[in-house]
Amino acid sequence: MYVPSHFEEADIGKLQQYIREYGFGLLVVADDDGIEANHVPFHLSLEEDGSLGQLHCHLARSNPAWQRLRGEARVLAVFQGPNAYVSPSWYETKTETGRVVPTWNYLAVHAEGSARIIEDPTWLKHHLHRLTDQHESGMSTPWSVDDAPTDFTERLVQAIVGVEIKIDSLTGKLKASQNQPERNKAGVKAGLEAGEGAHNRAMSKFIS
Repeated sequence: MYVPSHFEEADIGKLQQYIREYGFGLLVVADDDGIEANHVPFHLSLEEDGSLGQLHCHLARSNPAWQRLRGEARVLAVFQGPNAYVSPSWYETKTETGRVVPTWNYLAVHAEGSARIIEDPTWLKHHLHRLTDQHESGMSTPWSVDDAPTDFTERLVQAIVGVEIKIDSLTGKLKASQNQPERNKAGVKAGLEAGEGAHNRAMSKFIS
């Protein structure tokens, strides 16, 4: 991912938080058989050893992609936060010089690492509990994996395989009009706040 210095987000803590907030990502594998991408929910696990952490996800056993992850294959996990179109009409400098063009603001995090396949039922159940609990925590009546019949969930566990990715590098890009003068940034923020769509409003919060 091309990251100009003014759009680089190097704070590891922020990048890890973005992964938690926008955890439905893209698992990409590229090898001699080509390139394949799968859209899956991830759970980020952090250790106390100062490492970048581990990403956990799962694939359907019927999905041939997991066979390509054997042998600690190198993979890329892509996470995308809010994104929004930026109109030149929001720039104060439009009336001064006319030298403005449309652009797009967005947040993206790339995590690279080595993957390993896990078929252990105990690990898979623990993974499903953590992934579900993470997303159910804000519900008024949280659902738990244990709420479903045991024989039902055990059959489902047999139908998936786990993927654990040890993160070797994190790259973050936050394009939020940082390269614009303050009066243009103020115009973009106001324009996004007044626009329709949750993405516009979410993106406006990153403009300071």
